[in-house]
Amino acid sequence: MRAVRFDHYGDVDVLDVREVDAPVATAGRVVVRIRAAAANPGDIYVREGLAEQAWALRARLSGRATDAPRQSMTFPAGQGTDLAGEVVAVGDGVEHWRVGDEVLGWSEERVGQAELAAVPAGHLVPKPADMSWEVAGSMYIAPMAALASVEAVSPAPGETVVVSGAAGAVGVVAVQLARRSGAVVIGLTRQTNHDRMRRLGAIPVTYGDGQAARCRSAAGDRIGAFIDTYGAGYVDLAHELGVPAKRINTIVDFHAAIDGRAGIVGTNDAGGATGLQRLVDLVAAGELDVPVAGTYSLADVREAYRRVAEQRTGGKIVLIP
Repeated sequence: MRAVRFDHYGDVDVLDVREVDAPVATAGRVVVRIRAAAANPGDIYVREGLAEQAWALRARLSGRATDAPRQSMTFPAGQGTDLAGEVVAVGDGVEHWRVGDEVLGWSEERVGQAELAAVPAGHLVPKPADMSWEVAGSMYIAPMAALASVEAVSPAPGETVVVSGAAGAVGVVAVQLARRSGAVVIGLTRQTNHDRMRRLGAIPVTYGDGQAARCRSAAGDRIGAFIDTYGAGYVDLAHELGVPAKRINTIVDFHAAIDGRAGIVGTNDAGGATGLQRLVDLVAAGELDVPVAGTYSLADVREAYRRVAEQRTGGKIVLIP
């Protein structure tokens, strides 16, 4: 089968699509024929060798030294966490899946960008018939980070929540989930995304110089919580706006979390398959939009990640094996 592989850390040029041995359905696992697999910014950090620093910081935060070794890299390495496809083989002990089932979920072993992937049975949920493969293959990393972030700051009805990077893949879901809680949401984003924020029921505010004053004006100087999906000093902005550390969540600023200036919960804290099913149900009911900005063939994986690196996609970039 074909799969994305790389032999050492580097830029997109280290990525190749190679013929590799097909996985087998060992006990507790199923093999999925991949129909769609999202490309995420986190994959770039892993490929460039930057993620090991983040894993070490997360281990320090959690107090579990084993967190870092569990995530350590071996080469040749694969890519891809989000995935969606059809079950083609079922291992011993798997009771809830049958060959032909359409599923979506995730792999912690970074093997989703391939024609086939072996996945623990508990990392999958049923794909709704009306959900596109592109959305199904994008449901884990970004939407789950948004879910965890919103739950971490617990917005109350009528309370104002600011979301940085509000038009990004995580931010746009966080905006919607925070609005569902009854909160007033301020979306920090570029001017070109303001109409999109309004359609989602958020108050758009342009980021950059003067953003604190613009946020205060939009909120009537009453801001209760802050969700940082971007980094780049937004935790400092949250404090400038008077938000207490316990009501700030960042998904990227580990140093702010270590210093006690913010919480840092994300994808892995959103409840696994249970949290994923909640999000899938919202999408299926038409109550949550997970935007897809573009699709690429597996062979065009380098170009796909050049697009992801621009950080202005406005939605998920998805690989189609």
